[in-house]
Amino acid sequence: MFENFDWLQAMRTSPVMVIILACSVGMLAFAIERLVYFGKRRGNPDAVMSAALVKLRAGDVPAAAKVCSDSPHPVGPVAAVILQSWHLRPEAQEEKLQIALSEQRLLLERNLGVLGTLGNTAPLIGLLGTVWGIMRAFHDMAASGSAGPSVVAAGVAEALFTTAAGLLVAVPAVLLFNHFTRKITVMLTVAENHARTLRLAIETARNAPAAPAAARREPAPEAVHAR
Repeated sequence: MFENFDWLQAMRTSPVMVIILACSVGMLAFAIERLVYFGKRRGNPDAVMSAALVKLRAGDVPAAAKVCSDSPHPVGPVAAVILQSWHLRPEAQEEKLQIALSEQRLLLERNLGVLGTLGNTAPLIGLLGTVWGIMRAFHDMAASGSAGPSVVAAGVAEALFTTAAGLLVAVPAVLLFNHFTRKITVMLTVAENHARTLRLAIETARNAPAAPAAARREPAPEAVHAR
């Protein structure tokens, strides 16, 4: 179907096709950039969590923070912030956790808005090309004084082609945007859950020595009655 279509002529006669071509190049570039970035930040959050808990139970908090910092997954920097602020009050730890999550969200969502914008606007640009092609068809009809199929064919073909081109850009852009949005939500949820687990482990380790001491200070009920 497309082998007989004059692509160069469509580019020359329809500026909308030039815009759609630029949108397709931009969509491809940003999609590849995000795919490479997410591939680099994939990591193994469960393995990082296990290694950090081993160091933490051994009492080596700096080593646990180092293990987390070396992970490319968002759980690494988020958990490292919690481990580095273990001596602070719970309110301060919570603030640092939320700040770390926000910073990671900004990094993960970078350039993602471009894909969403292209997914929303590419069909409208294609619709503009449709209107442009129909206007061209009527112009050719008025110029020739004939309404034969050969007169309006070029304009109608251009109109339909720009619509299809706009959809070809919009569909993958929307799919990639939804995929990356879901991936960001999962990655940040895993990072927050693991960071809170490490925080609970620190609190447990901090309060564990206090229990025997309290038991020694408080006499048993039998001893009180014996006196």
